[in-house]
Amino acid sequence: MQEFPGGHGPPYSGLPDGAGGSSTGPTAGAEDVPWVQRIAALRVPGLPLLVAVGAAVALGTGVFRVLSEGRALFPSGVTGWSLAVLTGVIVGHLVALGRDRWWGGTGSGAALTLAILLLYGWVPAVLVSLAVVVLVGAARRHRWRQAVLHGAVDILGIGSGAVALAAFGVHPSVEKPWDPESWGYPALPAIVLAACAYLVATRALLWFSYAPRKTGLLTVLRRSLLRHGLVALALLGISPLIAVVAAHRPVLLPLFTVPLIALDSTLWIARVRAEEALRDPLTGLPNRQWLLERTWSALEEADRTEARGALVLIDLDRFRSVNDTLGHLAGDRLLLKIAERLRGALPRGAEAARLGGDEFAVLLPLADSTTSAMRAARTLVSALGSPLDLDGLTLVLEASAGVAVFPEHAREAEGLLRRADVAMYEAKRDRTGVEVYEATRDGNTPDRLGLLADLRRALDAGEVELHYQPKVRFDGVVSGLEALVRWVHPERGRVPPDEFIAIAETSGLMPRLTEYVLETALAQVARWRKGGLTVPVAVNVSPRDVHAPGFAGAVAGRLARHGVPAGALQLEITEHVLLEDPQRAADTLAALAGHGVKMSLDDFGTGYSSLVHLRRLPVSELKIDRSFVARLAVDAEDAEIVRCTVDLAHSLGLLVVAEGVEDDETWERLRDLGCDAVQGWLVAAAMPPDETTAWLRARDGVPDSPEHSRPRPELECGSPPATGSATSSSRHTPGPAGGAPRSSGPQPPGPTQSHDANRPTGWQPVQ
Repeated sequence: MQEFPGGHGPPYSGLPDGAGGSSTGPTAGAEDVPWVQRIAALRVPGLPLLVAVGAAVALGTGVFRVLSEGRALFPSGVTGWSLAVLTGVIVGHLVALGRDRWWGGTGSGAALTLAILLLYGWVPAVLVSLAVVVLVGAARRHRWRQAVLHGAVDILGIGSGAVALAAFGVHPSVEKPWDPESWGYPALPAIVLAACAYLVATRALLWFSYAPRKTGLLTVLRRSLLRHGLVALALLGISPLIAVVAAHRPVLLPLFTVPLIALDSTLWIARVRAEEALRDPLTGLPNRQWLLERTWSALEEADRTEARGALVLIDLDRFRSVNDTLGHLAGDRLLLKIAERLRGALPRGAEAARLGGDEFAVLLPLADSTTSAMRAARTLVSALGSPLDLDGLTLVLEASAGVAVFPEHAREAEGLLRRADVAMYEAKRDRTGVEVYEATRDGNTPDRLGLLADLRRALDAGEVELHYQPKVRFDGVVSGLEALVRWVHPERGRVPPDEFIAIAETSGLMPRLTEYVLETALAQVARWRKGGLTVPVAVNVSPRDVHAPGFAGAVAGRLARHGVPAGALQLEITEHVLLEDPQRAADTLAALAGHGVKMSLDDFGTGYSSLVHLRRLPVSELKIDRSFVARLAVDAEDAEIVRCTVDLAHSLGLLVVAEGVEDDETWERLRDLGCDAVQGWLVAAAMPPDETTAWLRARDGVPDSPEHSRPRPELECGSPPATGSATSSSRHTPGPAGGAPRSSGPQPPGPTQSHDANRPTGWQPVQ
C-alpha cells in the first residue's frame, strides 16, 4: 500500500516541477544523459487510467476465482482479528502523521501487505491494502481519485509479488498458507524476489504516473533509490517475522505496532534530510545543488530540441546595510518577502532558487532569444525593486541581474551559472540593472587567464610600451599628449588594448599596470623636458586606482622622484570613480588636486554623466566621447549633444577636448561649436616615444616653460580644404580614433607613416 504526501505525488514532489540531471560531458547532449535518467523520463500516455483498469480486472478476476472455488477471502478466528487490529493501528498511525508525511517511505503498510502475501496469497493481501487505502482516503477527503490510483497500483504490485512466488511453485491461500515451518534456504530466493517485485512495481508505476514530465533530478533519483532500498531491507527483515507470528502466535501481532511505527519514523527522517539537501531552509526555495541539476536537465532538453535556455542571476544591492542597520532577523524577514515577490514575478515555466545570502537565480528553460531573456530579467529586477514594508518601514531595494544564454555563452550548467555571475557583477558595477554576458569582459576564461599571466610577465620584463597621441588646439598648439598602452605578445602579436586592459581590471593586476604606466610616462616626460619639450602628458587611471589607499601620495612621490612638476601630469578619470565609495574617491581626487595634478573627465556622455558629478569632481578638462564625435557631421542629435556639452563645460570653466576626430568636416564642425582641442587620427595616430619626439619637434607648437623659453615659429589655423579635395584625399584612410581608457581603440597599421599625413593640411607655419 502506497501513501504519498497528501496524494500529491512521488518523493520530492514538493520541489518545483522538473529536475535537472547532471551530465558528464560539456555538450550535455541527449546521448550523454545517464540511462537511469532516460528511463525516469519515459512517459506512457494515459498510464493512470490503464493502471486503474488493469487493477480492477485483476481484482475482479481474483475474487471471482476464489469465490467460485469456495475458498475464503480472508483468514478467520484469532489470526483474522489480530491482522485486522494491526491494520487498524497502521491506518490510525498514517492518519496521525498528517498529509505531508503520507509517502511510500511509510513502510509499515508495505511490510504488513507483504507478510500476508507470503502467508495467505495475493487476494487477502489486496483486501488489507484496499482497507488501508479506503480508510486513509476517507480521512484525507477530496482525494478519492488519487486514493483509487494508489489502491490500483498496490493491487498490481501485490500481483507482481504473487507472480514471483508462483515462479518458485509457491501458491499460498487461506486454506493452504505457506507455513513458515517449511521455509528453508531454498525459500529465501522466493521471498526476496517477491519483495523486490512488489516494491519495484509499485514505485515504478507511481513514479511514472506522478513525476514531472522532465528528466528527473539525478540527486532525487539517487536518494529516492537509496530510501527505497531501505524499505526493501525493512520488508525482508520484518515481513517474514510477521508471517511467522501470524502462523504460530497471532495474538502477538499487535505488538508489531512499535517496530512498524519506528520504521516509518526512520524513513520519514531520511526523506526530510534528502529534501533539505535540495532546499533553502529560510525561504523554502530550491538551493544551488537543485539549480545546477535542474539546469542540466533544461540544457539537455534545449539541446535535443535545438532551443535556447537562459539563466538569470540576481543580487540585491546594498542588502548588507539592512543587516547592519536593522539586524539579521530583519534581514531574514526581508529575504522571505523578496523570495515571495520573486515567486510571484516568475515568467511561465521559469523556476527560482536561492543560492545563498542575497543571491537568487531564475532558470528560463526556454528562451526565444537573448532579448527575451533580457526582458524577463528586467521584469524580475523591476518587481524586486518596488517598495515593500518591513516592520513599519518602507524599504526600496535595487537589484542587479546577469543573464547567460544557452548555447551562446555556455553549454553546461556550471559554465552558464559562472557566466551569469560575471554579467551580474558587471551590472552591479556599472549600475545598469541587467547585463548579458560578454566574453570580452570576462577575465576568467582559460585563454584570458593565460593572457593575464603573460601580461604580468610582460610588465615585469618591461615589454609593455607606451604610445602617445597628441591633443591639439585649433590655433595649432599641442595642448598635451595622452599615454596609451601597447603590448606585442611574443606569440599572439599585437594584443588589442581593450582586451588586456579588461583582463587587468577584472583581476588584481590593475594597480600594477597603472604603476607601470605612470612610471614609464613620467620617465618619458622627464626626458622630454630635458630636451626642451614641455608638453604635459595624460595618463588614464581606473576607479580601483583612485579607491586604493595612498594613491595620491604615491603619485606625488613619483613626480618628485622624476623631477617632474605636478602641472606636467594629467590624470584621466571616468565618473565610475564615484559609483563605489564616493567619499574615498572624493578625498583622493582632492588630495591629487592639492598636489597640483590636473584631472580630465574622460568618456563624457556615456554611462552616468551628470551635473552632480561635474560639480564634485575637481577636473579642469572634459573629453567628449568618440561615439558622439564620429557622426557629428551627419547626425543632428549628436551635433546638438556636442554643442550642449561644450556650452555646459565652458559655463563651468572647463576645457573641452573631442576624441576620435578623423576628417576635416568633423574638425570644422567642432571648431564652429567652440570646442577647445581635438584628438584623433586626423591630427596624429598614437606614436612611440621616438616618433612622438620627432613629431613635436617638427611642429614645435608645444607649451613652453620659463626655464626653456626660446623663439619658435608661430602657428596659425588656415582654412582647411573641403572634404574630398586632392590634398585631403592624400592622407591615410582614417581608422578608429584613440581615446578610450589606455587603449585608443584599434591600433593603426604601423608607426612609420609620415608625420605630415597625420595632421590637418590646413595648418601651416607662418614664415
